[in-house]
Amino acid sequence: MTPAVPDELERAISRHHNSGDALIEILHTAQQLYGYLSPPVLKRIARALKLPPSKVLGVATFYHLFRFTPRKAHSAVVCLGTACYVAGGMELMSAVRERRGANPAEWTIDVGRCVGSCGLAPIVICDGEALPRVTAAQLEARLKEIHDGGHVNPDSPG
Repeated sequence: MTPAVPDELERAISRHHNSGDALIEILHTAQQLYGYLSPPVLKRIARALKLPPSKVLGVATFYHLFRFTPRKAHSAVVCLGTACYVAGGMELMSAVRERRGANPAEWTIDVGRCVGSCGLAPIVICDGEALPRVTAAQLEARLKEIHDGGHVNPDSPG
């Protein structure tokens, strides 16, 4: 942890008057600062808010947007909301998992229950870029392009 980050977290907690009512917002702030919620950060929040650590962990694990491990170099969020699921979301999830299989240390894969773009189903958010109405073949090509440093090899098939 860098020295500035704990100060920012402490400011965020005090901005909410050390109130347990602001737990979710404080957890979001901590995740923005650190990238994920580590056990020491969760304990610090619990102490500052005078809440049992089990309550803080319970709230954090209830919501799927909180992370407990650092993100990797690349990320993919596959929407599996109803529209995306029906339009082939599970096939896209398989494509992402297969590509990640080549180097799992580089990829964080998440499932989105709905990313709010049902008219663009199926959709994958890949390294922050929305890929609307994407097919498994298009997704695999994009993942390969990302893996190869953003350059498509003109000699490669597909």
